[in-house]
Amino acid sequence: MKAVIMAAGKSTRTVPLTLTRPKPLLKVLNKPILAHQLDALRGVIDEAVIIVGYRKEMVQMAFGTSYEGIRLSYVEQAEQLGTGHALLQCADRMKEPFLAMNGDDLYAACDLARLAAAEQACLVKRVSDPRLYGICEVTDGDRLTQLIEKPVEITSDLASIGAYKFTQAVFDVLRKLEPSPRGEIELTDGVQKLAEISDFRVVEVSGYWMPIGYAWNLLEANEYFIDTFLERGIHGEVSPAAHINGRVYIGEGSVVRSGVVIDGPVYIGKHCSVGPNCWLRPGATLCNGAKVGHAVEIKNSILCDGATVPHLSYVGDSIIGEKTNLGAGTITANLRHDGANISSFVNGKMVDTGRRKLGAIIGDNVHTGINTCLFPGRKLWPNVMTFPGESIRRDVTDVERLPQGYPTHG
Repeated sequence: MKAVIMAAGKSTRTVPLTLTRPKPLLKVLNKPILAHQLDALRGVIDEAVIIVGYRKEMVQMAFGTSYEGIRLSYVEQAEQLGTGHALLQCADRMKEPFLAMNGDDLYAACDLARLAAAEQACLVKRVSDPRLYGICEVTDGDRLTQLIEKPVEITSDLASIGAYKFTQAVFDVLRKLEPSPRGEIELTDGVQKLAEISDFRVVEVSGYWMPIGYAWNLLEANEYFIDTFLERGIHGEVSPAAHINGRVYIGEGSVVRSGVVIDGPVYIGKHCSVGPNCWLRPGATLCNGAKVGHAVEIKNSILCDGATVPHLSYVGDSIIGEKTNLGAGTITANLRHDGANISSFVNGKMVDTGRRKLGAIIGDNVHTGINTCLFPGRKLWPNVMTFPGESIRRDVTDVERLPQGYPTHG
């Protein structure tokens, strides 16, 4: 069986992380989202067709032509004209029933296997606020009768979560669809039409589903994966004067120096440097080549490849981009004094993250000056700098604020 993974879009809600890479390459527990999806499909499919667009070369270079026994091929969606349009790009490759799934959602392997066993179906999950989703109305227990996007009147709590089992009939339906009001061919409209003319079922998930809609959703997925799947393994060099507690994974070539305290679950990738005299608290995740130095505290955060926090800093509930360097004394504030949810600026408006604790989201190749303080939920765009002693109250989106002639980097 084949699977189609729709990974062509340019994500704006995960900026600044996706200014330098497509969303499927963002990492959860030191592994790209796309790799997690392919892991969940192992044993179910023998080939994945990946629909690419934004920064397609990065995806192709990262994954090549195979992954853990799954053949990989690529189809470009040159114009972003909707999910239905994306699926149509590979119509000539799908001769048998196949799976199709969003490229930015994480699904449990058990649910994808159950979906694959159906003839025509979509994965669904019960949600607390149906107004935020495409909602499935069903009859006879699991037969889809209507798919309603973001309903005003609540008649069901079964949300369609972007994974489907199709036959070739879907392509005939999609070719006949009129564009939606936003000018796109919507896959959900195609599913609705299939439900009207054929027997289309729903499969309710029993495992996890984690959509990566916003940057902070990476933290939530990372928290789940590190709590659920992390196994203890010490493959690097650990000083006898370091203290390792609980489930901790340390990759090959990594060094943990004296005075380090690690309270698991904590993940440390390959060729990382930790210490001396620092504290890694539960949820800390160091991707390959990351460095954490003297008197640094890391809590429930993702340090991307090559990120460096050399000394005297606190990083909590944050994401630090590749090859970013935090100057001495950098502090990421992650909690409001009133205890309310953190809001973050996304696409021109403030969005409630739903998180009581959220620090900074920092892009690639950023340098912070010493004693920089970042307010909760604030972001730094790739390649920017902060001044020594600066308090970051708003997102810093570019280098234009620097004085003329001030050196930039990256």
